[in-house]
Amino acid sequence: MEENTQLSPRRVNLILVALGMFTFMSTLDASIVNIALPVMANDLSIPMNQATWSVSIYLITISGLLTLFGNLGDQLGKIRVFKWGTYIFTLGSLLAGINLGLGFLLLARVVQAVGASMTMSNSFGISTSVAPANMRARAMATIAMFVSLGSIAGPAVGGLILSILKWPFIFWINVPLGLITIVLGEFIFPKTNRTKELLTIDWIGTIIFFMMIAIFFGGINVAQEQGFTAILPIVSYILSIILLISFIKWEQRTSKPLIDLSIFKEKMFTLSVITSFLVFASGFFINVLLPFYLENLRQIKPGVAGMYMMSYPLAMLIGTPIAGVIADRFDREYVTFFALTGITLGMSGWLFMTDQSPLYFVAMLSAWTGFSTSFFNSPNNAITMSNAPKSQLGVAGAINALARNVGMISGTTIVTTTLYISMSKQMGHQVTTYPVGHPTVFVNGLHFAMFFGMFLVLIAWSLTGYRLILRLHNKN
Repeated sequence: MEENTQLSPRRVNLILVALGMFTFMSTLDASIVNIALPVMANDLSIPMNQATWSVSIYLITISGLLTLFGNLGDQLGKIRVFKWGTYIFTLGSLLAGINLGLGFLLLARVVQAVGASMTMSNSFGISTSVAPANMRARAMATIAMFVSLGSIAGPAVGGLILSILKWPFIFWINVPLGLITIVLGEFIFPKTNRTKELLTIDWIGTIIFFMMIAIFFGGINVAQEQGFTAILPIVSYILSIILLISFIKWEQRTSKPLIDLSIFKEKMFTLSVITSFLVFASGFFINVLLPFYLENLRQIKPGVAGMYMMSYPLAMLIGTPIAGVIADRFDREYVTFFALTGITLGMSGWLFMTDQSPLYFVAMLSAWTGFSTSFFNSPNNAITMSNAPKSQLGVAGAINALARNVGMISGTTIVTTTLYISMSKQMGHQVTTYPVGHPTVFVNGLHFAMFFGMFLVLIAWSLTGYRLILRLHNKN
């Protein structure tokens, strides 16, 4: 367990920077590879659909292991598990850049993902533990800023790296940053006392949960190639539901569960996790569609397109510290509600985008959405962690991170599916890429897909409104 000594604000800020640096790298590596896939496929002499597994296996492994390492963080100490995660992730990053074929790359990505899941699952728990109550929203804001920057900035950062260096450097850039964070952590993290309690791991629950995640998202990957009504995807959906039911029943029976499901009885916690999932899913609509819009439709070079795409994460970088201060001084419920109103307005702007829209308007719209999102993430994360039992901060942080990762995967799936369905219907045959020579078809598809993204945000907006009413009712 971590020592409960009162830390100075300066030391708390240094801890948050160390946590944030690694959180940024681990979330960045979920999306940075996308833009390098064509180059990697050519260099590795493999088909594009095989190269995409380097992205999928990373996200699947992280999502499948988050709750395990969150649970271990509660038992062994969140800082200890986080530190081991930094070592493993840095090693995996070094290995991933070595070109020894697809098999070795996938193995390296698994190593990366194991380390990433150890850091992701405990970063929110550590920041909640070390930050005093009057700094908690700012602490959440700092971590949320790095999470969001890493999640959204991947294609832009990847494009800039590829314009100068070869693809291995999208992984190797993590190595010096990882070593700096490791050294920094040795000096600033509080000492961790070894627990005297016997370590217990719910291996059956862990295996069932991992299989459920792997089969479900593996099925989605296959569905994007074969169609969502093909036999293999349908079988994967059915198996995933069976495994989910089995997992819930097992967790209710076992004395030391992987996830104490009673945590979801706290309505404020559950609503906060759901809204986080919806916002991250909707955020990936822009992340996926913007490269198509800028590079294919507007014929902008990748390096320049990357600069336009940076408007979203840069706005978040500016907005997040401001949001943290405001959330510490004012009611967090109101801040999240107004932030979601801003995101909704930003998403609605894409419904009017055409192939003739001024590029400065594209940048401004992305920046507005990013700025609004920063005002949602900080207070919502603070609400989430504040409503979790202190004994389950590791698991709560893992669930929060899982909602984020599942949101990213789900958002990518929904936006590509809705885009391709719309374009296929217009073209009269199946379309699974940009329809060269048919700009109107893509623009209509973009509008159709972004409507679904806005719908997800409206659901989050409604849930936050309900959460606000619920909180006011409990006060009375």
